[in-house]
Amino acid sequence: MTDIAKLEWRGVRKRFDGAPVLDGLDLSVASGRSLVIIGGSGQGKSVTIKVAMGLVRPDAGEVLVDGKNLIGMGGRSRRNLFSRVGVLFQGAALFDSLTVWENVAFRLINADGVSRKDAKARAIEALARVRLQASVADSHPSELSGGMQKRVGLARAVVANPEILFFDEPTTGLDPITSAAINELIVDQVRGLGCTAVSITHDLASARTIGDEIAMLHGGNIVWRGAPAELDRTDNPYVRQFVDARADGPMTSVVEE
Repeated sequence: MTDIAKLEWRGVRKRFDGAPVLDGLDLSVASGRSLVIIGGSGQGKSVTIKVAMGLVRPDAGEVLVDGKNLIGMGGRSRRNLFSRVGVLFQGAALFDSLTVWENVAFRLINADGVSRKDAKARAIEALARVRLQASVADSHPSELSGGMQKRVGLARAVVANPEILFFDEPTTGLDPITSAAINELIVDQVRGLGCTAVSITHDLASARTIGDEIAMLHGGNIVWRGAPAELDRTDNPYVRQFVDARADGPMTSVVEE
């Protein structure tokens, strides 16, 4: 790993209604690496990436990008920082009232000041990168299948060539064949951009495919971290219960995040 991580959570704590969700989380991702966070429902996976995206403010701790703490960062600096970030939201989160290309180019037009003509050209280029033809650009999301909508969401995430990509449950709701195709596209985009990626997922097949490393979150902290191949070899009780889908073990059933 490099001396300075691309992205780091340092002693991050967050409570909701008095209950700890993140309890001194320490986690880092090196530049150009893809980290997948797994764990049971309600263990704070979504909160972990929302804190890193600036959507949730932690009660304590730091979130650092290239060694700079984004917590408490001012407006201009914060905007400059997040201009280097792309996100694929769970369910794609497309705007129904906008065309496909307008969805992909939303940030270019509304945050980066790119003209609509140039933004559309860049959107069509991004669609091609996720294997969607230019003919879908003027369609609306409701006209597309779930898998195609997810590809549009991925195109929107990569259109500005980000340095950091976040993937929130990228294969939720997709059949196994479509999931495999999305996983392949994610790997292609991360490698092609040379960016750092952080994903959260319940889908172990997805985690094994897109992750250089996998970290397991439980009780507000990381209880295991290793290469995908180590999932089947480790005797860590949390990993074994999760991977083997056992009802018995150190984890108990909790409500959804």
